[in-house]
Amino acid sequence: MSIEKSNVDLHLPNLSISSFRGFGNLNVPVLGRVTLLAGKNGVGKTTMLDAVRIYAARGRYSTLYNVLKSRDELTIQLDEDGDEISAPDWATLFHGRELPDDACLLIGPKNDSKRLKIRIAPPNGDVEETFPDFFPDSDMRILQVEFADTKQEIPLFFIHGDSTRHKHRISGRRLRQESESHPQIPCESLGPGLLSNLDLARFWDNVALTDDENRAVEALNLILDDEVDRVAAVGDDGSPYRRLGRRVVVKMAKYAHPVPLKSLGDGATRLFGTALALVNCRNGFVLIDEVENGLHHSALSAFWRLVLKTAQQYNVQVLATTHGWDCIVGFAKAVCEEDDVQGVLLRLERERNSTKIVQYSKDDLEIAAEQ
Repeated sequence: MSIEKSNVDLHLPNLSISSFRGFGNLNVPVLGRVTLLAGKNGVGKTTMLDAVRIYAARGRYSTLYNVLKSRDELTIQLDEDGDEISAPDWATLFHGRELPDDACLLIGPKNDSKRLKIRIAPPNGDVEETFPDFFPDSDMRILQVEFADTKQEIPLFFIHGDSTRHKHRISGRRLRQESESHPQIPCESLGPGLLSNLDLARFWDNVALTDDENRAVEALNLILDDEVDRVAAVGDDGSPYRRLGRRVVVKMAKYAHPVPLKSLGDGATRLFGTALALVNCRNGFVLIDEVENGLHHSALSAFWRLVLKTAQQYNVQVLATTHGWDCIVGFAKAVCEEDDVQGVLLRLERERNSTKIVQYSKDDLEIAAEQ
């Protein structure tokens, strides 16, 4: 199988990360249609997923905020009225968790013209005009986000009073200069927990009564012995389920009435959610943290075959993390069986203060599959 041929339509055929979180410099020579990241806790697997998520969003403020919030990387600050609020701790984005004047991180393929740049910069004239209350006696700096000709500028905190209390004054306003010439890439993040009922229903609404819903039903039947007939999202106004909130229910051959999806176990919910995310992310990314959670080892090979085939069909690039050898073996089996879809297995290792990437060859995957 030719890497060049199978990688031609990927958003990230390779990945370069500089000064982002725990990565000083990380170069990943190849990413596949589906890439499985293995390694011990703390080596940076989830950090790689965060980097791709931020890259897909072109560094939009909402995604930066949500990534930091999901890791509890917030700080107590004061708004314009003097009230305490939580705000992004921007320093945690950068290597070393500090904000020196020359702080700059880069995420993207090796091609510099397609890399996202986030750096600390002094305010320009537009910022000063938008935030006159903080000039000229403020030491304000901005977070400048650049992708090609797209630029976004976010004012950082303003230090006042006792800095040992970690309280900073901020403004709720942001100066944003964005171009529509570089739209965000569709991207969905899953795991390590299960998708919420609202997210499952949202995904289902987008594919209901289309051929795409068959892929999600197929995923359920991988572990439910082909007993699933139909699926529906219920709980709209006027529905008898409305007081229970929106949720997905499943009609199975052996039951007279539909049953809640989540009553069928974590494995069924994980399979269903993954299949839905893939068909909802055409031409984009699906990122899965701790992908094997809830899945029995006997189902992993079939699960990976479904992911490989669906990712290829919908032109989705998948990155997933794992801690488990069973997951690696299941992945290896599926990659060897689905030879027309490129699956890449990478292991991350810590070496002193840097991260090493080990790529497994096709022969390595075949040996793992035989085991």
